[in-house]
Amino acid sequence: MSAQVESLAPGILDKSEHVRALRELKGAAGKSRLYGNAVRPLTAGERDALITGGNRSFNWDRIFVSEDFIPDFILGNTFSGTVVIGRISGEQVRCDEEIVFPCGIYDSVIADSEIGDSCLVMRVGLISNYLIRSGAVIREVQTLCAGLQCAFGNGIDIAVGNETGGREIRSFAELTIGLASDVATRRGDTQFLDEYRGAVDRYTAACTLPYGVVEQGAVLRNTVRVQDTYIGPGTVIEGAQCVKNCSLLGNAQEPVIIGHGAMVKDSCLQWGCEVSSMAIVDRSVLTEHSHVERHGKVTSSIVGPNTGIAEGEVTSSLVGPFVGFHHQALLIAAIWPEGKGNVGYGANVGSNHTSKAPDQEIFCGEGVFFGLGTSVKFPADYTDAPYSIISTAVSTLPQRVEFPFSLINKPSMVFGGVSPHLNEIYPGWVLSGNIYAVIRNEKKFKTRNRSQRSHFDYEVFRPDIIEKMISARDRLVGVDAVKDYYTQKDVPGLGKNVMQERSRKAGIDVYSFYIEYFVLHALFQKISVLAENNDTGWMQEIYFRKDGDMKWEFARRFLVSEGLDSQSPGDNLRRLVVMMGRIAKNTCLSKEKDDGRGRMIIADYGDSHIPASEDPFVRETAGEMAKASESVKALIERAGL
Repeated sequence: MSAQVESLAPGILDKSEHVRALRELKGAAGKSRLYGNAVRPLTAGERDALITGGNRSFNWDRIFVSEDFIPDFILGNTFSGTVVIGRISGEQVRCDEEIVFPCGIYDSVIADSEIGDSCLVMRVGLISNYLIRSGAVIREVQTLCAGLQCAFGNGIDIAVGNETGGREIRSFAELTIGLASDVATRRGDTQFLDEYRGAVDRYTAACTLPYGVVEQGAVLRNTVRVQDTYIGPGTVIEGAQCVKNCSLLGNAQEPVIIGHGAMVKDSCLQWGCEVSSMAIVDRSVLTEHSHVERHGKVTSSIVGPNTGIAEGEVTSSLVGPFVGFHHQALLIAAIWPEGKGNVGYGANVGSNHTSKAPDQEIFCGEGVFFGLGTSVKFPADYTDAPYSIISTAVSTLPQRVEFPFSLINKPSMVFGGVSPHLNEIYPGWVLSGNIYAVIRNEKKFKTRNRSQRSHFDYEVFRPDIIEKMISARDRLVGVDAVKDYYTQKDVPGLGKNVMQERSRKAGIDVYSFYIEYFVLHALFQKISVLAENNDTGWMQEIYFRKDGDMKWEFARRFLVSEGLDSQSPGDNLRRLVVMMGRIAKNTCLSKEKDDGRGRMIIADYGDSHIPASEDPFVRETAGEMAKASESVKALIERAGL
């Protein structure tokens, strides 16, 4: 059994606080699930006090209360079936942002439910078959009800990618984006898939209850309908239209928030998630600290941590962390577990229907940027083109692209003998023309991460990306014959695009530069460790001696294959200093291009925009590179290199 699937095995389910809380409820014995046998019938005096307070019951004998019950703050209600009420003593609770009110039960209809200590229930049309823990606030809600078998959005098969099936992910409240990616892509591993489905079924069974739950400190206000839903601690439902068959995992520090006009059905929302401003989430899982807002629609999808979706539509997609989707656009049938990309206004990443069936899909690739008004035809695979940009208004053909950091744009000229439907590709252009964005993304993801349970590799230049760059560079180098321009027939991985000779040369240069930078930076880190340990003997064999450091071993292998072992460690580190200065300069230059274009077009551009040299990020990068350079120089001197 894989490690990820094993994490759902019965013996380890107890590690989940959520499952543990539901198991405790399920195993509760006695007259009350909240109080066990520490409840009693009403006394005659208490019954009279409730009647005097305008309360009615179809059978007062089925009302049970805690030993320290106080009837004074229970006014104007109708009770039906078996109802349990805790100590409600009228202490002030916050029922709105600016309003406090004595806790109590006022002007509501309560059927077959339990209400814990210090709750405020006010003007609720119907509470039926719900357990409400202490300190909850439920105000101006039309219906809060549950059936007799609530799975709370767990155990639903979500079809990502191919809408007709084939990559289904069975949902559960604590699903991670990594595990979802494995389930979506390891379709040939039937044992793994069977184990996963069985584990989720066990999880679902552990979470299924014959009633709904409102946990401590949750707040429900001005909402039309909440049904068959687990409402976690600290959750706030404010002005929602409908919340049905969901798990809302919140806590006081990371509350789930469902706001005005929102509709959430058959879904699981993890810690810190927010659905607001008339957004719709249906048959989906939002992992921690993701959000959907401003009429955004998410259907049959898994959304990764820190991803925000606004105004547009996401359907049948697995969307990884840190994806920006802030405008009206379409993303459908996408497998994008690496995330870290962007979907621009008007982008149509959604040609999944061939007129035969909606069975086509796209693999997006880490950091891919779909520009304004792009139209991306399926099937498509950009997995080996991470951090590439599809430019504004470009329409792409079905294709597989295998050149990282590329720009795909409309053709800059007419290429004889080439279909006019092919676009033009500039391999590695993002590195040469927009390194500002690459470095800024690393910092942005670090500073914007709010998730507590997911861990990310923020480095853009890391072994798996470098391997893709090396493969791409070598294919550019290995052309059979130099030509004015090339297609997929000449250079595998170009997809349905054409590449000019000057772009081939530029791609070779920029890929080689950043491959070398990665290797030499790893060399610097390794020598730093050796110098700390005064291991001068090891340093003499550094190019050839293996050890258990996997990252260094990866870099050492390419240090040799790239011919960098022909230079001394000292010369290589001095080269690294030069490269750091060049990267700092190019970061500023890539931003200066915006300044130059802006000043040519907008008369007062300089009055309303900070020049590149004063841009906070440019200055920060320059400072960091200068500091790193000084560290390299100090190491060279210290180690006698």
